[in-house]
Amino acid sequence: MSFTRRAALASAALLMVAHPVLAAAPAKPVAAVQKKAAPASDFVPSAETIKAHMTFLADDAMEGREAGTRGYDIAANYVAAQYALLGLKPAGDKTAAGVSYLQRVPLIAYRPAGDGAVTLTGADGQAMALKYGEDYLPSPQAQAADVAVDAPLVFVGYGVVDPSRGRDDYAGLDVKGKIVVVLTGAPTAIQTEERAHFSNPNTKRAEAAKRGAIGVITMPTTSGEKRRPFARGLAGMQEWRVVWRNAQDVGAIRAPSAPALATVSLAGAEKLFAGAATPLASVLAQAETPAGAVKGFALPAKASIALKTQIEKRESSNVVGLIEGSDPTLKAQTIILSAHLDHIGIKENAKPGEDRVNNGALDNASGIATLLEVARGFKNTKVRPKRSIILLAVTAEEKGLVGSDYFANNPTINKADIAADVNLDMPVLLYPFTDVIAFGSDRSTVGEAVKHAAGRVGVALSGDPLPEEGLFTRSDHYRFVEQGVPSVFLMTGFQNGGEKAFTTFLKTNYHHPGDDLNQPIDYQAAAKFALVNYEIARELANAPARPVWKKGDFFGNTFAPAGHPSSAK
Repeated sequence: MSFTRRAALASAALLMVAHPVLAAAPAKPVAAVQKKAAPASDFVPSAETIKAHMTFLADDAMEGREAGTRGYDIAANYVAAQYALLGLKPAGDKTAAGVSYLQRVPLIAYRPAGDGAVTLTGADGQAMALKYGEDYLPSPQAQAADVAVDAPLVFVGYGVVDPSRGRDDYAGLDVKGKIVVVLTGAPTAIQTEERAHFSNPNTKRAEAAKRGAIGVITMPTTSGEKRRPFARGLAGMQEWRVVWRNAQDVGAIRAPSAPALATVSLAGAEKLFAGAATPLASVLAQAETPAGAVKGFALPAKASIALKTQIEKRESSNVVGLIEGSDPTLKAQTIILSAHLDHIGIKENAKPGEDRVNNGALDNASGIATLLEVARGFKNTKVRPKRSIILLAVTAEEKGLVGSDYFANNPTINKADIAADVNLDMPVLLYPFTDVIAFGSDRSTVGEAVKHAAGRVGVALSGDPLPEEGLFTRSDHYRFVEQGVPSVFLMTGFQNGGEKAFTTFLKTNYHHPGDDLNQPIDYQAAAKFALVNYEIARELANAPARPVWKKGDFFGNTFAPAGHPSSAK
């Protein structure tokens, strides 16, 4: 559906009538926030307005806002309507009716159709079929319903190639036309965020594809099996995976020439390594050392793999609004504020009378409500920002950062002009926070802007309290990082009761129907969080220099080499 500004305004009127909480919610300032806000800016955020947005977006009528469903589409139209009311310019797709607030995101949903088949043939010509659910699990394919691969196997250790560390797990190996067998994860000696990058299956497959491999089989480490048992994957085999569709109308996967083919268990790995010069036990022991310098080698067996996949086309949309900059030169550059609009939908196999709707109040209706309140701040400001600002509500984050990946690869503005992304994902607004965490803030000059802006509001900028989680790589901003854009992921901090609030939320309500409006949400804290984000956007939009990566930063060097607009100067 094309959602132009005129349609948005008409829809907004209907939404306000249909939802009395919204209709009755004035932009009433919060005294506690107003007191601190006045010296910093002319914006006084409204707790009541944020509550109204969250009340609509986390209502049961949204049915959990799963990407590709009616509930999500209603929520997307609501956000578009709010953009129109706030005077944002549509910055989505160009349609016959004009520019829309919606950017169509064509999706492919896919899952295994049957068990597949994996057969090993040894040097003696003897064939052995692996057992589904015990030895292997098939990897569904986003690009073809039927896939058959028959090739020798080569073990490549962790499959890490990192020139900055002088490491190449493919050194001396010939994998052209072959299937590589790769360990999950990456050595613990590698810095956690960088380790998360190397652990990503996309990164591993890209390295395999560069060297001519035609497929990838993944096997666990001993510690990896303990963290995520193979049997857990069996339980989720019928869940739909989602990617966006490319110009050829097939799933847009990374490194398509080296697709993921299967995951094997430790028992399955024993069969792959049968007769190998280096026993599997030695390989697994070496993998557990900090350096994890596991040497690869050709395996004795060939593998024949046949896979069938059920594929469906689906549709969703990002919602894109523009606040045009005032400076004749700088307005060409764009600061993006992003937040995911989707959640995980309806709980399957719920008991009679049990709550089935995963409302996603804090994940991430709170982020979207913050986005809308920041937009209201810029509507009412006396001084327009110098750079332009995009308010971006993305779809299918819960499916693997799909909507942000689509926008980052197919932006509705000039890609080279995207100067920074500040992402808002799951602010835990259950306590009066006194600090914020900007994951990735130490990697680019965006961090300095965050620090200055937070300081004006009287909020501290804290370091990453969960470095082992590699959170910098796990939300929508990372899709912009992969395009070379300096980015941060912002959430409320661990001071003043924040750690307890965060860990309790994860244990009790995260991805659960309990993430609803019955939680003790602190809307004054929500207003304060909106003010912090407004100040960050204002700081970035008005700074004399465009944000750049810090010299020598791993992600800057990897994704924004010399000559990129955001490369270290």
